[in-house]
Amino acid sequence: MRRRFFDPPITDATFLQQRSWPEQSFNFGFFFFWCYGFVGVFPTYISLFFSEKGMTALQIGILMSLMQVMRIFGPAIWGWSADMMQKRSHVLRFTAMSAMTVFVGIFFGKTFFQFALIMIAINLFTSAQGSLGEAMMLSEMRGDLTYYGRLRLWGSVGYIILVAISGFILDWQGLELLPWICLMVLAMIFASSLRLRESAQPVSRSGNASMRSLLLKKEVLAFFTSTCFMIAAHTALYIFFSLYLAHYGYSKWMIGMMWAIGTLAEVVFFFYQAPIFHRVGLRRLMLLSLLVAVVRFLMIGLGAESLLVLLIAQVLHGMTFGAHHSASVATIQRWFAGSMQARGQALYTSISYGLGGTLGGLCFSDLWGRFGPEAIYLVAAVLALMAFVAALLSFRWQEKS
Repeated sequence: MRRRFFDPPITDATFLQQRSWPEQSFNFGFFFFWCYGFVGVFPTYISLFFSEKGMTALQIGILMSLMQVMRIFGPAIWGWSADMMQKRSHVLRFTAMSAMTVFVGIFFGKTFFQFALIMIAINLFTSAQGSLGEAMMLSEMRGDLTYYGRLRLWGSVGYIILVAISGFILDWQGLELLPWICLMVLAMIFASSLRLRESAQPVSRSGNASMRSLLLKKEVLAFFTSTCFMIAAHTALYIFFSLYLAHYGYSKWMIGMMWAIGTLAEVVFFFYQAPIFHRVGLRRLMLLSLLVAVVRFLMIGLGAESLLVLLIAQVLHGMTFGAHHSASVATIQRWFAGSMQARGQALYTSISYGLGGTLGGLCFSDLWGRFGPEAIYLVAAVLALMAFVAALLSFRWQEKS
């Protein structure tokens, strides 16, 4: 029987136990803690800050959408620059320093136009930091992802801790402190980027294949189509879940607990990622995560009045985000290794979180107004099913290539 590309035998090095942790493990964990901590704090509270500054609901919606729009362009720009220069650490430090510098403008912003320019600048520089950090970490791991999850989980830990601490401080001292909190986190991102060193890049399994030739392969196009649909479906959570729960009368404390449960489930998956992938296989886990997403969105859309149903749905975040993200990163690493690694990870961010997130946000905003909040989760389930079909086609085409 011919071996399937995404069901490697036990001897494949991708998820086998390596002899020791990567040399820069602490540095990568420290970087992800602050990097994804900012991803938690900034979007969670900045809309409240804009409201206090007198922005209307429509203006706030536009300002928040700029984050997704810049995720389309930012990762591609910085990923291409990093691979062309072969200095990913330099590009990472430049974006971290630039983000910290342009963020100072938010202290002086007063009008919608000023805030729009600031949001474009901030998100242009921060949008690729996660993918650049992951590309550097994957290079150091040299294809062995045994400890990927246990390093990446520090991003989730940073998300939980910094959002919780920031919420307490803002309740205590007011939203005027938000810019100072965000600036401190950006300063820590810059400081942690200074600790990261460039590792020798692994030899690409793609040989001399160019970026263009890879992107023209139907199995690659199907994979990116799948991730785009999957993240578009998840915008029903990222943008509207808190509003959805409030619509059904859940308290702010309970809403916060729902988010915490989802993130904790993600942390648990990352911790046990290696043995799970080793036992189940990358292909099966990817497809399973997509099917679980269908079930999860149906549970939220049809069972929002049941606290138990929602709790179970949030526990499934470990599969629909954790498993899917890890499987996607491993897939990208196999296709875009070596000199194309940063561009590959950046392309994944641009297509999935940038394009998929933008289209999903626009689509669900219209659906909420036309058909009610439940409709967006039913459509999200359909998008997840479409992602499953696209992923299945990608795997089948890989077997034939």
